[in-house]
Amino acid sequence: MKPVKQFGENVEGYNIPVLNEREIRAAAGILFLFVLISLMLILLKQNFVLIKYVITAFLTDFIVRVFISPRYSPTLIVGRLIVSRQNPEYVGAAQKKVAWIIGIILSGLMFILMPILNSYSIITGLVCLICLIFLFFETAFGICLGCLFYRWVYKEKAQYCPGEVCDIKTKHDIQKVTLLQIVIVLAFIAMIILIAHFFNNAFSEKPSSLWVILKIKS
Repeated sequence: MKPVKQFGENVEGYNIPVLNEREIRAAAGILFLFVLISLMLILLKQNFVLIKYVITAFLTDFIVRVFISPRYSPTLIVGRLIVSRQNPEYVGAAQKKVAWIIGIILSGLMFILMPILNSYSIITGLVCLICLIFLFFETAFGICLGCLFYRWVYKEKAQYCPGEVCDIKTKHDIQKVTLLQIVIVLAFIAMIILIAHFFNNAFSEKPSSLWVILKIKS
């Protein structure tokens, strides 16, 4: 029987408690989606209802992760169900705990400012943006920005980082970026800027029904 209050799992072959990075990324993706939708509702409709629910759920979920066990986090459970057919990618639990404590601080501040005080300001906007960036990096790139604080707090190198980024190693040829590839990216950005400059008026026109256009042309 596993203890209820345990941070991380004991896995054979690992000398410290670990977590499954794949389910963590899945959970981060779920949170990212709801935070993004909430921000879109605020920006487009001035509707703050959903963000208050999301902040409350966000804070509750992270409190469960840190003070009880990640095993009982609702979003991590859903994440586990989603990626259950994928091989687990084990990462050190210690650095994730530091990252999630930062999550509690940020979401706790947001909980006070929005659901409790029912306020909005540049502070809430910045904190939401920081949370969104943290979640996006975790979801899209597998980069735990909060984990970077682990070394500052404990003055030691983290173990079992996602993609083995904690270990110094030589990049494979397939990981290296050439000057030509950089030029291609810059050219792509320049193309987007030029399109925005020359075709902005055309792109700004409201679309018409396809069936109406076809009827006119016929």
